[in-house]
Parts: sequence; C-alpha cells; structure tokens
Amino acid sequence: MDSSTVSPTDVAMLRVPITLTNCDREPIHIPGAIQPYGFVLCLDPATRRIVHASANTETLIGRQAESLLGGGLDQLLGSDRRAEVDAVLDTLGVEAKLVGARLDPVAGQPFFKIVLHRYDDLLWLEFEPVSETDAAPLDLPFLNAALGQMLAAGSVLDFCQHAVEQVRGITGFDRVAIYRFAPDESGEIIAEARHADLPPWLGMHYPATDIPQQARAMYLKNWLRFIADARYVPVPLVPARHPTHPRPPDMTHAMLRSVSPIHLEYLHNIGSAATMTISLIQDNQLWGMITCHHRTPRLVSYELRELCQFIGKTFSALLPGKELHDTRAQQLRIREQQAHLFAQVSRHPNFVDGLHREAPTVMDVFDCGGAAICFDDEVVTVGVTPTPAQIRELLAWLQEHAKTDVFYTNSYAALNPAGLALRATASGFIAASLTDAPSNYLLWFRPEVVQTVTWAGRNDKPQVLANGQIFLSPRQSFEAWKQLVENTSAPWQPMELAAARDIRLHISDLRLKVFNELQARAHSLARLNTELERSNDELDSFAYVASHDLKEPLRGIHNYSLFLLEDYADRLDAEGVHKLETLVRLSQRMESLIESLLQLSRVGRTDLVVADVDPHAVLADVADLLQPRFEQTHTTLTVAGPLPTVRADRVRLQEVLYNLISNGMKYNDQPAKTVTVGLAPAEAAASAARPVYPADFHVFYVRDNGIGIDARHQASIFQLFKRLHPQERYGGGTGAGLAIAKKMVEKHGGSLWVESAPGEGATFYFTLPMSL
Repeated sequence: MDSSTVSPTDVAMLRVPITLTNCDREPIHIPGAIQPYGFVLCLDPATRRIVHASANTETLIGRQAESLLGGGLDQLLGSDRRAEVDAVLDTLGVEAKLVGARLDPVAGQPFFKIVLHRYDDLLWLEFEPVSETDAAPLDLPFLNAALGQMLAAGSVLDFCQHAVEQVRGITGFDRVAIYRFAPDESGEIIAEARHADLPPWLGMHYPATDIPQQARAMYLKNWLRFIADARYVPVPLVPARHPTHPRPPDMTHAMLRSVSPIHLEYLHNIGSAATMTISLIQDNQLWGMITCHHRTPRLVSYELRELCQFIGKTFSALLPGKELHDTRAQQLRIREQQAHLFAQVSRHPNFVDGLHREAPTVMDVFDCGGAAICFDDEVVTVGVTPTPAQIRELLAWLQEHAKTDVFYTNSYAALNPAGLALRATASGFIAASLTDAPSNYLLWFRPEVVQTVTWAGRNDKPQVLANGQIFLSPRQSFEAWKQLVENTSAPWQPMELAAARDIRLHISDLRLKVFNELQARAHSLARLNTELERSNDELDSFAYVASHDLKEPLRGIHNYSLFLLEDYADRLDAEGVHKLETLVRLSQRMESLIESLLQLSRVGRTDLVVADVDPHAVLADVADLLQPRFEQTHTTLTVAGPLPTVRADRVRLQEVLYNLISNGMKYNDQPAKTVTVGLAPAEAAASAARPVYPADFHVFYVRDNGIGIDARHQASIFQLFKRLHPQERYGGGTGAGLAIAKKMVEKHGGSLWVESAPGEGATFYFTLPMSL
C-alpha cells in the first residue's frame, strides 16, 4: 500500500516553529528536504515525468533541479538502463529495490546506486554515488561467523553483545550499542562495542520522551535509519509541495529523508557526527534498537547498510527464542532454589528456622534485597530490610488494605505516604499470607530502582543555550528518567509471584502435602531440564529471514556479475575478469550455505512421522542412491549383522545414514574404501566418553577406514559450516551436513558423537530411543 497517512494536524505543524516543547508533534515524515550525500527524483506514476528533484542535483551531476522537472529519465540514463529501471518501476511498492546504473548522458558518466520505491502517489528514485570501496566482495566468512555466534548465544545479553560486535566489525563505527525499551517506554543500554578511548554507555538509562511517539512509529516502518554527517545542511525538494496535495511529499520510506533538527542537536550534544539506527522488532512492537555513533562523518555503503539491516531482522527473528531460553533458565533457577528451600523446611521441626538458618534462605529464591518471616508475633529478617518496627507498621497496613493471599506492589509510596520512609529498602514488596492469623506473612523487599542504577555525571551542571534553553544530553536525560521512577522498585515478574504463591502454599499445607509437593517439584524440574536442552526453535524464524532478505539480493549480485562478465569482459583486463569470476563463485557459495541453513531449520519445524522402521530397508535405499559413487570411488558398504526394527521417522533416518556414509566415502584417501554399519555392543554403548543405557536406546555405528579426525576437532565438526579442510579438498561441501544429522538425531531424542584418530578412520555413533 503506497497511500500516505499525513493528517491535517501534520500539515498545520509545518507552520509552527519546532521546539523542545512541541517536538513530540513534529511531522518528521514530511520535512520537504533530504540529506546531501545523495539526490532524489520523484516521478508521476502515470506519465513517468519528474515532478520533484532535490536542489543538490547541480552539485552532484551538474544539472539544475528546475531543468530536470517535467522531463523523463532519459535525461540521466541511457536507453538500456532506462528500460531496466522502467521494468522495476512497474512492480514497485513501499519495499525498496536497488538498481546500479551509469548516468551516460551526464558529464563524466558517474556511477550511482538507485534505490526505488513507491509511496504517496509518487515513484521515488534515490541516487547514492558509488565509491571505489563499494566494490569489495561480501565477506562470507565474517557473515558465517556472525550468524553462528547469534545462533549459539546462550542468553539475551550474550546475543546482544554478539550483535553489537558484528555491526561494529561491519561498519567501523566508533560505538555500537543496543538500547532496550522497558514497559514504560524508557530505555537502557544493555550491550556495547566501542573504541577504547570512548567512555562507556553500558547501563545508562533514557526517558521515554527522548524518542517521541511519531519517531517510534517511523522506526516500525523503517528497519534502518542513517545519517552520514550530523552537521549537514538539509537540501530542499524542488518544488516543495506535492503535485496533488498542499504539503510536501510523504518521505516515510525515503532513505535520504532529512531528520528533525532537534535530533541533530541531540547528536551534536553527545558528540556524534554520524549515526545509524537499526530497529529490533518483536510482535510488531519496538523491543529496542541497535544504535551506531561515530565521532566524524562516515558514509556507510548501501550494501553494508542492507547487511546490517539483515542482522537486525535476523536478531528480531531469533529474539523470542533467546528470551524464552532466558525465562526458562530463570524459572529453572527459581525452582531449584525452591526445591532446596522446601527440603530444608521439611527437615526442621520449626519451619521458620528452615526458611532462614541455612542457604538457600527464603530471600535466595528470586532476586530481592531482603526478606522477612512474620509468624506468631515474631519478625525474622534476612538481607537488607526495613526495621522490625517499620515491618510491623507495614503488617498493620496489609491487614487493612490487602485482602488477597498474595499482594504485591513496586511502589508502596504510591499506595501509602508512609512508604516514603521505606523506599531505600522496600519501595516494592511481595506479601504472602501464611494462615488466617492477621500478622503471619512472608515478605520480600526490593529497594528503589534509582538507587540500584549506575548514573553518569549526576553532579555535573547541564549546559544552557544563550536563551536559557537546556541542551538535550544523556546526562540530563538520566535526571528526567530518575524523576519518572522515583519511589519505584524493579517490577515483580510473573514467575516470581508464582514462586511466592508456591512457597505460601507449601508452608500452609506443610504437614499434609510435603511429600507430594517435593515430588511434583522434582518432576517439574526434570521436565524443564528436558525442555531447555531442546530449546532451539529460533531456527524456524531465521529460515524466513534468510530466504526472504538474503537470497534475493544475493541472486541480484550473482546475476549482475554474470551480466558484467558477458557485456564488459572484453573491456576489462585479466585481473578485472578474475575478480568478477571470484564474485560469481562466492555468490554461488553463499547460496549453498543459505540452502544448508534452510535445511537445518526445516528439521526443527517439521514434526516426526514415527513408525516401525527396518534399518536394512533404509540402508538398501541409501545404497541405491550412492551406488554410482560407490563404483566411482571403489567403496564397499557392509552391514554387520542383523539390525533391530526401530521406532523412527524413516525419511529422517535415511538422511542421517546417507550423510554419515557419504562422509565415510568422501573423507577417505584409501584405494579401497570401506564403510560398515552395525549395532554397537553393550560395552561400546556404555563407554566412558558417552555413556548410554542399552536398555533404553539402540546404539548404531557407521565406521570407515578414512583419514580420521583429531580429538581436538571431534566436537567442533558438528557445528554449522565447520570444515576442517579447504573448500577445494575432499569434494567441497558447506560443512553443514553433520550439524543437520545431529539435529535430526536429537529430534528423535537421541545423540550423535564420533570416536576417531588421525589416519585410523572414524566411527560415528548415534542413538535412537527404544520407545518413541
């Protein structure tokens, strides 16, 4: 949909000076100007005539903007390239498309990248000059490593740290940070990669007002925003008004759109001369942003910006899985502490002693500053808490105002003015009533958030403009945020409230339910452990991002490289032709890597079709498929003894065996190659390296007489895209086969490992449960 959403209020705001008091209503999508590192042409969709041109066309291509108006693209493009652009124009929507072109009719015939989209009843063509450094080939090893790190990250914070390091490595910005939004729309820097001589921003907080609502709406529509020079002078569009509306054109999707002068002032005050921001989106809401800053102007090429956008989209796709992993890990920690606490309480004749005399105490179950056990007029405290007298006053307030079994708040002062005196230790609390007796409670306390945050420059005076207006700066922003969260603790999470209810229930029914409670917790703990081990659903989301956001530009790179070879090879020297051929080969290699990733992700999202499967029949099918290669490589496949019928997905089992047998044949320099498949004996199944219970699992092996694998590589070979040999040796491949086979075996509930030594062949073992 290319219809604009400009409102009458937006148009009215164009006539009002923008200040710090009204910047939240600034119509940033209709600035009527662009950044000067490129130029813009807008075409009438019906006539394909130029109706807008940016005023800097004379500077960049020697043509005045007024002279271009009313004409066609033939003023800038030769006939062949114009036909190509016309074909793209026919299919345009709001999603940008890229075309590379030489402006043949222009003096010097400069090369430009043209980014095209359709919006607000206009065809937008944004021209960005091509620099000599833009010709660098895509760094596939870096991208592979970056994706591998993102997939392997064990927590959200590790995931974020990998992302900022990758983006900084790609772009060279002085500082790259991830800014995460809180439920109240304030934000915190949770990961950072920076130049060594820059001060850290990690842990710094910003108020919601730093990013106005209209800017947040734009961040949802545009994944990436880029400012090459924050001290630029905006270049107006000519003419200023839309051809059919009494306002400037809507530049919501224009990459060269000029930004708010208030935002530029903000960048100046924090010392940023160039910036790039990548949206991180979850469930159609802003989760956060990757924000990049440089102390000097910096022009990052369109291709690198697209790559960073791909990383942002990949991050957004994988984020729910990482958050789920963190949540389950935290939940597991709480339940483990709970189970230990319950065991202690059960051992003590007096349950109060079991709650505080040994570790873990009632305070250790989840994060809090302190806890209190109030029972039979006795108050026992652990950690940092209010005084006993203050706790008794709190109990009196609870008796009057809290009628639920578990009451909680993160701002006691907002409910009771007396809470102001407790904010250092108990701005927030959970109160779990133990019995019908009025003063029997378990209490958990949290201090005021502002006293737990690292503030930067609190004692510095803010800068002031000549007219008395205060500069925006991170330091001032912190003070504003501090006012918003005063007398407020960190919020209580649902799993923490659930844990408090569990503890209350356990203690209240201790004599009747202790055995059943412990048994239920143990069962829940075991189930949660199993869920955590198999939590890798983020690959499903990644498959969408990879297929839609990387394959299409990759095909474009491949096709354009072929076109250049066909059309210009005779004009290039041998080195130029060689470089183009290298680019073609690298793009083909990248497509193979993406295909392997997609195959791996399909394993995760496809349900197993489990049935009784005869391994002999599966091996016969594999042998038929590989027979031509067996003959070519002089390979003999042997099945050692009868194999038992198993419960498995036949297609997946065939893929596992195909992969392992193919590897045994491929990584083998013997004149007579052998691959043997069999059922491992009980003593091998229970080996010290990988113990397996033979009563529960079938253990199969695939043994070859090939080159073998050094012990130090035997774990890494199962990593995605891990190869131990150069691409040209042993038949090539992407290095994804063993990762896919391992994923398939684990999908069955089994495991896959190898035992080998260099020059002595390799034996791969995999297990399948007997009851699946």
